[in-house]
Amino acid sequence: MSPQDNTPQDCAGPAAVIVLAAGAGTRMKSRVPKILHTIGGTSMVGHALAAAKGLNPAKLAVVVRHERDLVAAHIAELDDTAQIVDQDEIPGTGRAVQQALTALDAQGLVQGTVVVTYGDVPLLTTELLAELVATHTSDKNAVTVLTAVLEDAAGYGRILRHEDGTVLGIREHKDATDAEREIREINSGIYAFDAGVLRQALTGVTTDNNQGEMYLTDVLSLARNDGGRVAAVSTTDRWQVEGANDRVQLSALGAEHNRRIVQAWMRAGVSVIDPATTWIDSTVQLAQDVTILPGTQLHGLTTVGSDAVVGPDSTLRDVQIAAGAEVTRTHGTGAIIGAGAHVGPFTYLRPGTVLGADGKIGAFYETKNVVIGRGSKLSHLGYAGDAEIGEDTNIGCGNITANFDGVNKHRTVIGSGVRTGSNTVFVAPVNVGDGAFTGAGAIVRKDVPAGALSLTVAPQRNAEGWTSANRPGSVSAQAAANAKN
Repeated sequence: MSPQDNTPQDCAGPAAVIVLAAGAGTRMKSRVPKILHTIGGTSMVGHALAAAKGLNPAKLAVVVRHERDLVAAHIAELDDTAQIVDQDEIPGTGRAVQQALTALDAQGLVQGTVVVTYGDVPLLTTELLAELVATHTSDKNAVTVLTAVLEDAAGYGRILRHEDGTVLGIREHKDATDAEREIREINSGIYAFDAGVLRQALTGVTTDNNQGEMYLTDVLSLARNDGGRVAAVSTTDRWQVEGANDRVQLSALGAEHNRRIVQAWMRAGVSVIDPATTWIDSTVQLAQDVTILPGTQLHGLTTVGSDAVVGPDSTLRDVQIAAGAEVTRTHGTGAIIGAGAHVGPFTYLRPGTVLGADGKIGAFYETKNVVIGRGSKLSHLGYAGDAEIGEDTNIGCGNITANFDGVNKHRTVIGSGVRTGSNTVFVAPVNVGDGAFTGAGAIVRKDVPAGALSLTVAPQRNAEGWTSANRPGSVSAQAAANAKN
């Protein structure tokens, strides 16, 4: 697993986790809902769900509203057991949680710890959530809030503490006095609640504030007034509670996420020559002693085996690279590269490319839906599509498989031990037998038997004096005249 994966906890998890994902995210200025924007190859809500699921909660709910159907469909793809809850017209996080808890209660009264988190805090980890839950449980708190201390706390709710260190309440930035705005400890918006306390307190939360919203933060003061203990778990890792409201913040979170992923892989035994220009999705898998050269991006379900070298300047998505292979200056998607094989430079691997062990796809080559056997080489300047190539075959410079007749795609099959001359064109469908040869410039329209030589022969004709007659006064004409003297 990736060093940054959220690993499920061994012990029983909380009674429920509620993920709030209803906001419109207008500052993102995008047709795509905010929580569906990605970092590290995963949507923000995908990161949030992974952290939540790592707690092994008995129940999981996600509250949605903006672009409801699109968001709900995405969540179902990530986890079809998560309960989708629709927020109504009453605004505020308190209302969202109230509706989620009501929906969960309908399946059996929730008793125990309820964790509330958000769909736009992608760097939040299961480990930090587990610390929050453990403290909440061991201290028998009514509410435990996750906090952080920031240099610039503008926009965040401030933590108001009692002299004994417990939490008196949270003041939203919009409602805070000037003195309260000087407080640096902020509310992350992430909580652990006792379910009974939460259920009861939410009945007393109103919209009587400057924004006309049901604030979840009001639960803290209500719980305290009822004699409950309200405390905090503070983190020094501000990134774990950072949300993304616009693309500037999204980019910053993406860069930090990538820095952590790259650093974790280096600590796991991967050599990353230039971390600043290397991007690795959280879904990528790397073996020990892999080397990643500068300017490389590894996306999706890409896997790289031990001692393989990738880069520089390569972008790969869903590519499987076996041990000891080398991939240089390559753009690839959905390809499989065998052990000890070589790819690049300036190679384009399209889906369905399978290169066998010790094989080669060289400079300025494009491949698509082609299976290439062990030890075979496609060294330079060509195209192989909808084809099968056997073992220990050498495909000459400039070869192409002409697989498309304008309507349908056709397949080329080239056997093992074949040697093809430069600029051979295989007009599919066509089969070339084992051990066959083609001459330079051959156009292969018919099957070639095993061991045969295929030639396309046309007599060469030289038109004497053509240059001086047709290009008089040119450099070429002068060179030709000089050669005759």
